[in-house]
Amino acid sequence: MTKQKLEQISNYVYCDSLLNSLDIETKLLPNPYYDYPYLIIKDFFSKEVCSEIIKSIKKDEDAIDAKVKSKNYANHINKNIRKTKIYKLEQEYKKIYNKMFKLHQAKIENFFNIALTTSTKIQVLEYTKGSFYVAHSDDSNMIRKDDNLIGFKRISNNRKLTSVLFATGHGSSGDINSFFGGELLFNYLYDEKGNNIKIEPDAGDMILFLSNPYFTHEVLEVKSGYRLSIVQWHDALIN
Repeated sequence: MTKQKLEQISNYVYCDSLLNSLDIETKLLPNPYYDYPYLIIKDFFSKEVCSEIIKSIKKDEDAIDAKVKSKNYANHINKNIRKTKIYKLEQEYKKIYNKMFKLHQAKIENFFNIALTTSTKIQVLEYTKGSFYVAHSDDSNMIRKDDNLIGFKRISNNRKLTSVLFATGHGSSGDINSFFGGELLFNYLYDEKGNNIKIEPDAGDMILFLSNPYFTHEVLEVKSGYRLSIVQWHDALIN
């Protein structure tokens, strides 16, 4: 059991009570009677489409190193914080993605009790062996004093919801269609035994979660294989 004091936020998930003591601008949480405070859509993409996307990305040499925001909120590359490459999704797969997202949009809005408005450009994130992304909140910077978390500074007003679609799945085979390590870990969310919530997806799964500090997360270091995800952030009206 962790040393943190935990508070229940859904049937099977608890959060670190520290968060409730902090002045967080965006404290929205889903219905506490749900089993989980995040939504997983199975088979958002078929395995066949995922394989096609992997092949298209492997042919693409036009990648950039992912950036992070520093204390002055300027974007810069820091591979001690984030070791990831960003690719663009080809137009034909964007059309499939947008079609599937619209198909699930009503379900997504109902789950989070929001009305989606605009979305950022789609990013394809590549994590190879040794790649990772340390703990971060999608809409805020973490504020620390003497290594202790004392708050969050909101920096992205248009990020209310995060969606992550996995083109490769978690597994031990270590080939181009799967990865070992590289789990999506929620730093302040725990199960009934006090273990951090870790997502070990199948290829084609999409997970959606609120972008606020309650859902601070990291990508653990990839031990082997190939982790490819398609990420987008969404603005919304809060009902």
